[in-house]
Parts: sequence; C-alpha cells; structure tokens
Amino acid sequence: MTESAHPRESLAPNPLPLDSTAQLLTRIGAQLGAQLSHVQLNGVRRPMSSPSPSSAAAGAPSPVRAASGHPGAASAPVLVAVAHGSRDPRSLRTVTRLLERVRELRPGADVRLGHIELDEPLLPDTLAGLGDREAVLVPLLLGRGFHVKHDIPAAVAAAPLVRARIAPPLGPHPLLVEALHDRLVEAGWQGSEAEGRGAGVVLAAAGSRDPASAADARRTAAMLTERLGGVPVLPAYASALSPTVPEALRALAARGRHRVAVASYFTAPGRFATASRSAAPWIAAAPMGAHPALARLVLQRYDEARNAECAAAGPRLLVSA
Repeated sequence: MTESAHPRESLAPNPLPLDSTAQLLTRIGAQLGAQLSHVQLNGVRRPMSSPSPSSAAAGAPSPVRAASGHPGAASAPVLVAVAHGSRDPRSLRTVTRLLERVRELRPGADVRLGHIELDEPLLPDTLAGLGDREAVLVPLLLGRGFHVKHDIPAAVAAAPLVRARIAPPLGPHPLLVEALHDRLVEAGWQGSEAEGRGAGVVLAAAGSRDPASAADARRTAAMLTERLGGVPVLPAYASALSPTVPEALRALAARGRHRVAVASYFTAPGRFATASRSAAPWIAAAPMGAHPALARLVLQRYDEARNAECAAAGPRLLVSA
C-alpha cells in the first residue's frame, strides 16, 4: 500500500529515512493538516468518511471543501436577499450584481433572491424552493418600515417548512455612509469645494409612514454630515413623508446653502430614485447599487442573524410553525 492510501502508515515505527530536517517538517505539517481538516470551526470533530484509495492518492478535497471552498459552508443557512422590486429593469440587474459581489466575498455560500413585489422571483416562490432548509433573510432595505416589520415576516409565516431568521434592514450603518460618500464623489463632489458655507446635501429616501423608518433616515443623514466634515445633510422623501426633495432644497437655500447635491439613499434604480435625482439643482449621485460596502454589509447582517441565540427586539429572529 502507498503512503497516500493509508496516511496512518506514516506514524508507524522506522519510517523511511529523511534527507533533511525540511522534509521532516513538511511531513509533520501534512499530517497535522489532514487531522485539522476534520475539525469544524466550533471545535467539534467532523465525522470521517472513507475516501476511495484513488481519490486519496490524488489528493482530492473532501466533499464539503469541494462544494463550498471552505469547511462548514455546505451546512450554513441559505442567505435570502429580499429586494423590494421595481418596474425599472435596471433594478434587477443592479441587485443581481450586488449578490454577485456577495458570492465573491463568501465563496460557496448559497445566496438567493426574493422580491416583495413587481419583480421575479417573488419572495414566497423563493421560500417555497427552500423546502425545509434553514435560511437567513437579509432585507435589502434601508430602514424599519412596513415591509420589514410585516411583509417579510408574513411571507416566512406562510412557508411552513422553512426555518428562517430575519436580519435587520441594512440601514442605518457606517458602511452605507461610505457608499453614499463614494457615489457623491463619483458624481463630482469635491471636499475642498464643498467645505464652503454654501454647500449642502439632500439625502433622498423612499419614505415610509413608520416613524422608525424616518428615524433611521435621520440617523444616516447625521452620519453623512459627519463624514462630509460638517456639511449639512437633510433627509427628504419621495413618498409618504415630508419634506420632499424640492422642499428640502428650498429649506437649505433659506439657510444660504445654494450649492446642494442630492445623495440617492436607494439600493437600486427605480421610479423614486429617478424622480429624486431629476430634482437636483447641481450634482446628483447614483443609487448605492453594487457598491462593495453594501456587499460587506449584507454578509454582516447575515452573520449577525445567523449567530443570534434567541429572539430579539423586532423581526431579527422568526421561526415558522
């Protein structure tokens, strides 16, 4: 029998003579690596299967590694990204690119998409396709509005086989502020010019009648003000709430701020984002889209919800009947 077919033979007495200390260290490292490959990240030893001599001799990876690129990913909950949906075809393309970035950051992860409305696949269809799999739903939404508090939990409750945790929405969060800042710079924002007293920013958001959603937008505006070195940022809304973008522009003008940019507080293009940008008197940033910071934040929300031990305030954890 060869040494690759029976690794334990390398531990037998009187091994073959080694030419150097480097060879000894190489053999020891290989043996330790083989043993550690059977240990999960939580310290529990993974059950060992009996590989065929041919696959062992060829050095083929274990089934878990072959499927996922890293140990344990095959048993991880499915990441279901929940987008709002839009009649604008750019929206689906943008969300698809964002999820491609998520997969690049987490090779082997099972990442799926479900929409609340207007686009396919719809969330109920995505959940139905999971069977009895465990899943973490990550809303690609920016505040705690009706969709997060009611629509998404209702979809989970209607999928009796799915065991699901619901993560918080993406906002507010410093990673979103970095994405907003970068989009402003891409649109032409220059810090040296904007530091004057005539500069301002309108943070254009979708809007919701839920007071928590407006509070989240105000928190993001405050963080963006800090990121921009004190330039005032006023939140404005495309629906449901005041001020609207034109009203926020007038409010800033009344304060002597006539060089005002519009920051698009939207995950993807759509009717509201387009209307908000069209009202801009100066530069208007694109939606955050597939910005790398959003991809990192999606995974952060997924990991937070996955590691939660019990139900918490709001819809962080919801297990269907």
